[in-house]
Amino acid sequence: MKNAGFTLLEVMIAMAILAIGLTSLFGSQSSSVALATETRFNIQAPLLARLQLSTIQSSPEGIFADNGDFGDEFPGFQWELSVEEASFQDSELLEQLEGKMQHLMLTVTWGEELFSYQLDSYQRSEE
Repeated sequence: MKNAGFTLLEVMIAMAILAIGLTSLFGSQSSSVALATETRFNIQAPLLARLQLSTIQSSPEGIFADNGDFGDEFPGFQWELSVEEASFQDSELLEQLEGKMQHLMLTVTWGEELFSYQLDSYQRSEE
């Protein structure tokens, strides 16, 4: 009579092959999720930064350092604006501009500052 079924060795080899295959599959899935998360940030952060900078520049109160978030529509996204006097010591042409210029640096962060995007802008000072 012939024995029907699998030997212990055959079952162990099948389990090893299955384990290797599943490990590779889960690794690539994890990598895909990480890339999708980074891509989401890289698309949304510049748009949010430009929107926030436009809102700040059109504000009648003037421009000053500030920070905040983007509300419930974009949870986890934070912004911070710093303002400093622009210096153009390396360029004679830019030094000749009338009036003072401001250097605006708007930083958008997401996920406890895991991801960060900075938008720099220059504008004439209102002073």
